[in-house]
Amino acid sequence: MTIVPPAPDEPRRPHGPQDPGDAWVVAETGEKYWGRYGAAGVLAVDPSRGVLLQHRVGWSHFGGTWGIPGGALHRDETALDGALREAQEEAGIPDGALHARFARVLDLRIWSYTTVVADVLAPFDPVISDPESLALEWVAVDEVDQRPLHPGFAASWPLLRSLLTVHPAVVVDAANVVGSVPDGWWKDRAGAASRLHARLSAWAAAGVEADELSLEADRWFPPVSMVVEGAARDIPDARHQTHGARVAIVRAEGAGDDAIVAEARRLGVDGAEVIAVTSDRGLAARLDDVGARVEPAGWLLRQMDARP
Repeated sequence: MTIVPPAPDEPRRPHGPQDPGDAWVVAETGEKYWGRYGAAGVLAVDPSRGVLLQHRVGWSHFGGTWGIPGGALHRDETALDGALREAQEEAGIPDGALHARFARVLDLRIWSYTTVVADVLAPFDPVISDPESLALEWVAVDEVDQRPLHPGFAASWPLLRSLLTVHPAVVVDAANVVGSVPDGWWKDRAGAASRLHARLSAWAAAGVEADELSLEADRWFPPVSMVVEGAARDIPDARHQTHGARVAIVRAEGAGDDAIVAEARRLGVDGAEVIAVTSDRGLAARLDDVGARVEPAGWLLRQMDARP
């Protein structure tokens, strides 16, 4: 492959300097792909308005087609961060308006493209803030196929569409997970719970491998409910939550098992596919009765321990 900078008539980054990632990756067979370090984009999903699509300007790659806001990644930038940054630059999406649900990666070895499917948390009207857009429109899911789509987006759309109704959520039995590791947690239950919350937040922010959730795509960013009881109820609320981490602290007013079952039931009623984490067999049976899939504490600990 070779790296080729954009041509003079390809305007880039009108609001700032060109980044080293703004370049073409050209395969030996002649195909070219935008982004020295790969590229990423966001498919924003609004339950009432559909998905946000971008009509690409004629001079752009596959100009005249419809795709999603996105572009080249910066050096050392994660695909998730880059996708959300590009979406903000190209569509004027406000900070905090989106939360990533899952990511799908097209890996061609010499180049990759990550599609981040993100839920709209705060409704917004897109704003054309980049010369690459002719239009930005909310399009009903059933009408997406009626538009001339960018070939890459067209190839990925069937899988993306099939996953738009999938909403995994994780409920963690904090006492059981903490108690499964004999590290002196009984001396400071609140401190042990706080440490678990920090680890859960890092795990959720990095995303969960799709295989671990028995789902398609590559990584998912499910909301996590960490249920605490007893002395652990005194842990402080989380101060910082990112677009890739939602770890809510659920404080059991009575028995922790009852709170865990109630949280799993609530999420299931809201349409989530619930994964509950506990090694307590009696609790697992109750969770099974409310339709939750149960994984042992080791399932979660293995994934958190695997993080660098």
